[in-house]
Amino acid sequence: MQKPTDAEMYAMYAEWLTAEEAAAFLKVKPRTLLLWVRQGKVRGYPLSGIQRKVWRFQKADLNAMLFAQAAGVLCSSAPSVLEMKGAD
Repeated sequence: MQKPTDAEMYAMYAEWLTAEEAAAFLKVKPRTLLLWVRQGKVRGYPLSGIQRKVWRFQKADLNAMLFAQAAGVLCSSAPSVLEMKGAD
């Protein structure tokens, strides 16, 4: 298998996605993705729209968010039960 060139690597990671495309990439609904943008979990780039904001996302940012979550950096929700160490 041949190693991709620098230009191919840049094209692969500099890909811009719409909110719908980015949500499909993450396998979530667009509303969930936009909630994560407001919470600061995902980086989004707002464009000016006529009636509302239009968002674009870079695939590299989405991949970074996924890798951070896999490493345990992000948590999708707060724990529902607090654990106390040493309590029996």
